[in-house]
Parts: sequence; C-alpha cells; structure tokens
Amino acid sequence: MLFLLSPAKSLDYETPVPSELPHTLPRFTPRSEQLIGVLRRKSPPEIASLMSLSDSLAALNAARYEAWSPRFSARNSRQAVLAFNGDVYDGLAARSLALADLEWAQQHVAILSGLYGVLRPLDWMQPYRLEMGTTLAVDGASNLYQFWGPQIAQCLNQQLAADKTPVVVNLASQEYFKAVDRKVLKARVIECVFEDWKSGQYKIISFFAKKARGLMARYAIRHRVLTPRQLEGFDLDGYGFDAAASDPDRLVFRRRLETD
Repeated sequence: MLFLLSPAKSLDYETPVPSELPHTLPRFTPRSEQLIGVLRRKSPPEIASLMSLSDSLAALNAARYEAWSPRFSARNSRQAVLAFNGDVYDGLAARSLALADLEWAQQHVAILSGLYGVLRPLDWMQPYRLEMGTTLAVDGASNLYQFWGPQIAQCLNQQLAADKTPVVVNLASQEYFKAVDRKVLKARVIECVFEDWKSGQYKIISFFAKKARGLMARYAIRHRVLTPRQLEGFDLDGYGFDAAASDPDRLVFRRRLETD
C-alpha cells in the first residue's frame, strides 16, 4: 500500500534537522535539472506571471533556481518530509515521528512534485516553487503533466512491485493526482474524503481537509496500515469512518464540531 501526498508551497529550511537522520537521493534528478534549466532562463517578472506570484516571491524563487545543483548535500538540501511546511504537514507532524516510523514511511509514502516528480520522505530536496499545474514548456511538452507523462505512475508501480494486491491511497490534491497516469498505474486507487459538519450539512472544508490528509498519513505510519479495511479505524482529531456515506474506493470520514 502506498500513500500519496501533495507538496506544500511553504518550506522550512531553518529548523535544525537531526544529524543522525538518514537520507536518500531523488530518483529523477536529470529531469529536475532539465526543468531548472528552463526556469533559470526566465526573469523574475516572467516567473511572477507564470506562477501568479508577488514580485518578492518571484525574486526568491529565481534565486532558488539559480542556486539549485544536481549535487545534493546537507548544506543545500534536507529530507523532503521535513522541508515541506503546510497544512498537510502540520497534520503529519513528521518531526515527532520515531526513526522506525520514518523508515516505514520511506517505503509506503510518496510525495508528488512538479520539480522532482516523486519524492520519498527521506529524499534530500533543495528549495523550490513549481506547482504541477504550471504551463511550463520544456522538452517538447507544453506543461508539466505532459513533461512527466507516464514516469510518475511507472515509479509508483516499481514501489508497489512487491505487493500482491497493490493499492494507492490518494491523499493528494486533484492537481497533483492528475500527474499519475491511471492507464499506466497498476494499482487500485482509494480516495479518502474528510468532511466537517457546518451550517446543517457535512461538507469538505479545505483547511481542515488538508490537515486531515496529513493526519491520515500519520495514522497509517504509526499503525503500519497495509489494507484498505485498516483505514476505517482512523479516528484522529475527532474524525470517524462513515460507512453509509462511503463506497469501496471512496472512504468518507466525518467530524461534527458544532450542533444546530
């Protein structure tokens, strides 16, 4: 079983990383280098227009592209699961996981990325900003979905190769999951949906749903979840499985924080 996460726009390269924490290297570095080569040729105003960024963020990321190197080190990189710093990663709270948990996550969690394709939690990552939905023309492709093509799905297939009944649990956004070619992917896909009670009905509230995706990944890591049935036990932050609202491949978890 493999759990997919989206990356985060916010990054943390300030908080110290434990020196004993192991690392691995990204698997698509040559492809990342291609993308960096195209991005380096763009001016900060062009980056701002391409990615709908402020002038300051465009300048920051232009500097990141210029500093990016195909040689990863402790000076320019950190483990991806500790570098991302958004709502999903607040829920995951990777810094509080034991080393054995992170090693399990390394085999069972994958982070989709516009620049890196697929990252394992302990893959070294240099700072960047490149959303999967960016219409960046490179290597004959007009956008990143075309650029990555079947490669991401093939990578996931390799990671699942030892499973007799491979399952992907999609905890990523639709923007990122679209980069997984379903015709190439040789696995059953399960969606997890997180709903909160508001104004008389259950609905998906983006902020809460993002954090819940991270919480689900944390639950899977801590409980070594390897079957779809085990997912139904998820009970963090007040969520509970709703069998009546669910389908076999669409598991709905609901939480009621207010009363009418």
